[in-house]
Amino acid sequence: MAYTTINKSTDYFNTKLYTGNAGTQSITGVGFQPDWVWIKRRNTTGGNMLTDSIRGVTKTIITNENTAEQTFANGLTAFGTDGFTVGSEGGFNSSNTIVSWNWKAGTTGSGTTSGGGTGKAYSYSVNTTAGFSIVKWIGNGSAGHAIPHHLGAVPSMIILKTLDQVGDSLVYHHKNTSDPKTEFLRLKSDAATQDEAAIWNDTAPTADYFYTGTESTVNGNNNNFIAYCFAEKTGYSKFGSYEGNGNADGVFVYTGFKPAFLLIKRTDTTKNWFLHDNKRLGYNPKNEYLHPNLSAAETTSTEVDILSNGFKFNSTGSGHNGSGGTYIYMAIGQSLTGSNNVPCTAR
Repeated sequence: MAYTTINKSTDYFNTKLYTGNAGTQSITGVGFQPDWVWIKRRNTTGGNMLTDSIRGVTKTIITNENTAEQTFANGLTAFGTDGFTVGSEGGFNSSNTIVSWNWKAGTTGSGTTSGGGTGKAYSYSVNTTAGFSIVKWIGNGSAGHAIPHHLGAVPSMIILKTLDQVGDSLVYHHKNTSDPKTEFLRLKSDAATQDEAAIWNDTAPTADYFYTGTESTVNGNNNNFIAYCFAEKTGYSKFGSYEGNGNADGVFVYTGFKPAFLLIKRTDTTKNWFLHDNKRLGYNPKNEYLHPNLSAAETTSTEVDILSNGFKFNSTGSGHNGSGGTYIYMAIGQSLTGSNNVPCTAR
């Protein structure tokens, strides 16, 4: 039985569905004041819109584009104690069905980076209980720039984006094929794993730092960057890998909890990213997906069953379960049993 100290996962992550009104509305029911909000229109095309409390309201990254940070005066305009407020900007509040994925960080601070080159200013927000932090810093253009993540544990996954210049959101994953410290994925792209030592400086993250190399999209001198960092927490989050079997009686992946958020990427060949959650239809097998790398609307295809202790594929689709394919995933969810001994149930 997978025990955890996180008895209520929705204190730290929650999916909130809403219908836009093309005006202004307050979205409540998240259960906490979010520090990172990822918004996507469901029934029509639209960007994957990311806003966080460190960069501030109206400041947005679009994962399916490689543009610099954008400002939407009528985008996400406020963080509230139980959600957030959106204005009339279409990607946030058009007259469509919309999903938001919400994370809590909370403890803030600032300092100066270290490692290779000149130290630069950084600021952060962190929740060590849930293993999540947001870090914003200034690049120094030198190899081995050490960025403090404040997780108090080695990060298993990092999403990093340059803010001042054109550049994709780059993903570090500790199970990414043979040598994660030189490999990365692009959140905008369906491309397989790429290898370049100048991204993570050929250096594995530690319990205190992750490292950037000389590539301008991760460490351009005097440019601004943001990173979302995750450390595994038993019974709440898992950042793993699996091999597909190409069978309709597909692979079962044990996480030790019921996934509420599930992000999957095939790493050995060209395939889209796939994002599932536990709210958009709410029962097996109707676990429809969205693509972080595309503006496409929600699909009606079914590929995966969300179970009380993991997930299992019900299709031969090569994006999820291709024979011999290698995949990484990010899963966040509800523990099988917390320290209060309250069990979760299957969908």
